[in-house]
Amino acid sequence: MAGSTFATGRRTLARLLAPLLCLALAGCASTPLRGTGDLGVVIERASGSVQIVDNSHAQSLARVQGLGDLSHASVVFSRDARYAYVFGRDGAISKVDLLAARLVKRVEQASNSIGGAISSDGRVIAAQNYSPGGVKLFDADNLQLLSSVSTAAFGGGESKVVGLADMPGNRFAFALYDSGEIWLLDASTPSAPKVQRFEHIGKQPYDGLASSDGRYFIAGLYGEDGLALFDSWHADAGVRRILAGYGRGRQALPVYKMPHLRGWSIAGDYAFLPAIGQHEVLVADNRSWAQVATVPVLGQPVFVMAEPGGRRVWVNFAFPDNDKVQVIDVPTRQVIKTLQPGRAILHMEFTPRGDAVWLSSRDDNKLLVIDTATLTVRRTLPALEPSGIFFSSRASRMGM
Repeated sequence: MAGSTFATGRRTLARLLAPLLCLALAGCASTPLRGTGDLGVVIERASGSVQIVDNSHAQSLARVQGLGDLSHASVVFSRDARYAYVFGRDGAISKVDLLAARLVKRVEQASNSIGGAISSDGRVIAAQNYSPGGVKLFDADNLQLLSSVSTAAFGGGESKVVGLADMPGNRFAFALYDSGEIWLLDASTPSAPKVQRFEHIGKQPYDGLASSDGRYFIAGLYGEDGLALFDSWHADAGVRRILAGYGRGRQALPVYKMPHLRGWSIAGDYAFLPAIGQHEVLVADNRSWAQVATVPVLGQPVFVMAEPGGRRVWVNFAFPDNDKVQVIDVPTRQVIKTLQPGRAILHMEFTPRGDAVWLSSRDDNKLLVIDTATLTVRRTLPALEPSGIFFSSRASRMGM
């Protein structure tokens, strides 16, 4: 009798749960589960929006609006690659959920800003500011302000902050444009960060980058030729100058667009970097940081980006040659292909393993997906005056 009652109960429970199971399966069918490793965002600068894309299938998934002034914008990702943090020119930080395709939160933290970074443990967002200057630290989860770091703390005036990059150990490195310094900020205790200063590095550092292993921070100088190199393994040695001819150099030419230092690339034992104002890509030994060669190109290079495998380097250009892209073979240091994919090619981004490169063509309102094996166009996608392209694979890389 007891067994019969138990069996009846099981049948009753099954009848009750069946509709719920069907609903659950229907929900899964209409909204399939997915990872975030092949997602990315494209900045649509004129409309204050970002487009969420899938780089495995070369398709657009959604558009998220309401991000403000994106005339100069950069992006970092949470450690799990679900969230993109967009830094806008208007000083706002926007947290975007890539899976839900929605704006989670937007914080206006300054009046003029050009970027930021995320700490190595993923807990802290750091924003670098032009106006009023300084660095602010935020909780990555809720974008609550944790602390402010004033660049006037040591008696000087407030300075524009440039080149901010994440370093190992929850540290950030950045340069001070007005006072000519590099600072190393330890955010292990983000409510009470510690600062190490390196003074007199050169005139008007305008940008900076960290090496992919987090060892070096390099600041470019606007006020004089050369670069300032900080070696975090030997911090007590201070900052030394490298590539003394890097800048306007031997002949002062009109500079139509200052190249971003983060447009540099390391391929094998060499660094490839855009010559400022010259129609050249410079090649430097990344151990001694001495220049070893130049590669002639058709215009003033802006981004010089290596494929993930390091065999080839891709170059885009400032006006009037910004409708072209050239491909350099690293072993021979020769241009092997010139492409003309669209008007105003502003940015390039490789898929994580380098099977394709995405290009943004601002004036043609499109994205191009180029097959790196055949150097042919796989697909074009519409976009609203696109500029920066950022894939979520950056979440696991330093200095991004």
